[in-house]
Amino acid sequence: FLTNGASAAIGMVLQGLLASNNDAVMIPIPQYPIYSALIAKLGGRQVGYYLDESLNWAVSREELDKQLAKASKEGLEVKALAMINPGNPSGNVMTHCDIQVIAEFCAEHGIVMMADEVYQANVYAEGAEFVSAKKVALDRGLKNLQLVSFHSTSKGLVGECGRRGGYMELHHIDPYVQSQLYKLASSELCSGVVGQLLTSLMVRPPQPGDESYPLFEKETGAIFEGLKERAQKLVEGLNSIPGISCVPAEGAMYAFPRVEIPEKAFEKAKELGTTPDNLYALSLLEETGICVVPASGFGQAKGRVGFRTTFLHPDTVRAVGLFREHHEKFVKEYS
Repeated sequence: FLTNGASAAIGMVLQGLLASNNDAVMIPIPQYPIYSALIAKLGGRQVGYYLDESLNWAVSREELDKQLAKASKEGLEVKALAMINPGNPSGNVMTHCDIQVIAEFCAEHGIVMMADEVYQANVYAEGAEFVSAKKVALDRGLKNLQLVSFHSTSKGLVGECGRRGGYMELHHIDPYVQSQLYKLASSELCSGVVGQLLTSLMVRPPQPGDESYPLFEKETGAIFEGLKERAQKLVEGLNSIPGISCVPAEGAMYAFPRVEIPEKAFEKAKELGTTPDNLYALSLLEETGICVVPASGFGQAKGRVGFRTTFLHPDTVRAVGLFREHHEKFVKEYS
């Protein structure tokens, strides 16, 4: 299905899945907030499964089983599970084994697996590679796995967010269900023409021998190498600041550091009726002009404080000094 970006496709699938407020979707914590927002909009329930920061944001089978059992005990029926690879906001790239854990879990319990793979072209770490959920399903012979995969022109090296192009692929989805999704897609009319054109170019880029190939290779190569360099240097810079730690940004476009702050900062945040990382992010904005997203907006383990920042801007690395100056000042203020 061609869609107006991956977001429209995700919304369409969730609309088809969620029929009552006892229907639930398992989503990663931290997660891209479109999932929690759409689930709430459609009257469903979200069941968070926690990614382990100490294991490069992987999830264990024990965690999945635990959260499913908890949801079942509360009378919820888990219809689907969302997986984001490469991760947003975590920036991790899942291994074949990481995906296998989730795919086998979904296949065993009859849960639809929603594979958000919009950052598949954004893999920078040495030795890391993008592995699709469909490849894992085929490699492991998971014939019972119901899988929907999403891709978009908004990310990767195209980055045309406003053009709204994307698609979803259905794998082992019942023909009747496919027909209902087709009706739903038809009721919303076709995706935009410009988005369709960009999607076609994304999946069928210029090839050697084409007139545009040399320029295409030059431009995409420069964009990719720039992102790769900034991803590494930003994380190295953040990890050099006492009190800030960051898992390597292997892919996507983000770093998701953890920040250690004094107890008085927690007390101040409570006094102001906000979260500690929102207090920190606003202070950073006011002091340096750098805008980050508080980690609480994505969900995180209890007691963790952090933020999501991006390395899209060419001058990203220059911001490391400002991060350092602000953190030192913030800690001193609340010590």
